[in-house]
Amino acid sequence: MSASLATALLTKLMLSNHLDGADVQAIQRLPIRTQDVKARHVIVADGDRSTECSLLVEGFAFRSKTTPDGERQTVSMHIPGEIPDLQSLHLNVMDHDLIALTPCVIGFISHGSLKALNIERPNIAAALWRTTLIDAAILREWIVNVGRRSATARTAHLLLALHHRLRAIGMAQDGEFGLPVTQTDLADCLGLSAVHVNRVLQLLRAEGLLTVSRLPSGRRRARSEFHLLQQEKLEELAGFDPAYLHQQPES
Repeated sequence: MSASLATALLTKLMLSNHLDGADVQAIQRLPIRTQDVKARHVIVADGDRSTECSLLVEGFAFRSKTTPDGERQTVSMHIPGEIPDLQSLHLNVMDHDLIALTPCVIGFISHGSLKALNIERPNIAAALWRTTLIDAAILREWIVNVGRRSATARTAHLLLALHHRLRAIGMAQDGEFGLPVTQTDLADCLGLSAVHVNRVLQLLRAEGLLTVSRLPSGRRRARSEFHLLQQEKLEELAGFDPAYLHQQPES
């Protein structure tokens, strides 16, 4: 595994787990193939029978479900270091789509290699299991956000969550982070229309809670810069408690 691949995976795993030197070396020895994919590329499709897991090395991706009449619901957003389809290691059929939100570098790790690693290094097996549990915790919060919070609260909650997750891997600081999304992307994540998202962001700006630049409403990709100016007020507005992200290693 190249240094960048190892760094991406280890940085994410060690946020919530204690790994010793032998564990780190075992992860670095994992055989892996890499692929550059374009934005909107379907990395793994609903119904696929995967033989590999997808490590997001660079870029952003999302998981979604599509209804029979073609309506898509985004159910999670993923950042570098995550393995969004880790459940495919034990579930034979993919039950949703994993799609590149931006141009991405993906590292594909065979199920056989991961299963052998789990047997060889029980501590890593526990870390990967804990990763899936944290993923489930994030999904539960996502459901509550879309289903029960007001448009303003759910927008603030999503931005706070992304800031916490990106800050933990060194991609955000002092309330500032870049996110290559459009208003349409945010609308898909929030269960709102793009017009409604625009109004909410204008409201949050007017109240001095955040600034955002370069957020086009179409499909053209741009890096949007968010600055959360008053995080405590945003957290109060959103009812945000970062405990569900479990960003501290277990005792």
